[in-house]
Amino acid sequence: MAAAQEVEISLLNQHKEKHFTAGEIIRDIIIGVSDGLTVPFALAAGLSGANASSSIILTAGIAEVTAGAISMGLGGYLAAKSEADHYARELKREHEEILTVPDTEAAEVAEILSQYGLQAHECNPIVNALRKNPQAWIDFMMKFELGLEKPEPGRALKSAFTIAVAYILGGLVPLIPYMFIPVASQAVLASVAITLVALFIFGYGKGHFTGSKPFRSAFQTALIGAIASAAAFGLAKAVQG
Repeated sequence: MAAAQEVEISLLNQHKEKHFTAGEIIRDIIIGVSDGLTVPFALAAGLSGANASSSIILTAGIAEVTAGAISMGLGGYLAAKSEADHYARELKREHEEILTVPDTEAAEVAEILSQYGLQAHECNPIVNALRKNPQAWIDFMMKFELGLEKPEPGRALKSAFTIAVAYILGGLVPLIPYMFIPVASQAVLASVAITLVALFIFGYGKGHFTGSKPFRSAFQTALIGAIASAAAFGLAKAVQG
């Protein structure tokens, strides 16, 4: 028995699984940077199409980045807070149900296990073990019946901060040329070049972290940004005309 355990431990040590555990943070960064790169970029292009000066475009762009960061951060906070509140409500409900209708909850456990191919005689020991451990029982129902994971403490504030900072960093990229080039018609060309490169790099990174094809993600992200800026520029020209 001891030898078998040693072999099992040795195999586990040899097989170290590497799982990506920062999914929520990456998601927030993707949300913030993608909007930060695209919205101010389209705004600057549109104002350039309306023949606004670099100083006006820069002022409007910084104002938009500030407002956008606050709005996006608040949205991230409310979304994460809503998830946490929903989890707390369902947790309370599950706790009440295993106290008031334990047999019904036990039947639900057996039904969930049967979906994984377990027979009734295989489910019974697991069901009985969970009934002896109410906390584990609740955790099981939260995860496998409702598909809910326990929110990280302070998740709402972290989400708000991450999205807001990511939006600011992304939003400043298309505005950089307007800080140094006083002629808007020249600054917009530099802004387009810089932002498209940034979108391509961002799209590649997004594809890498999310498990999709990096180059495909890069081209799609850059294309969306190009379409948004072209539409804003063309619409401004059309309205001005």
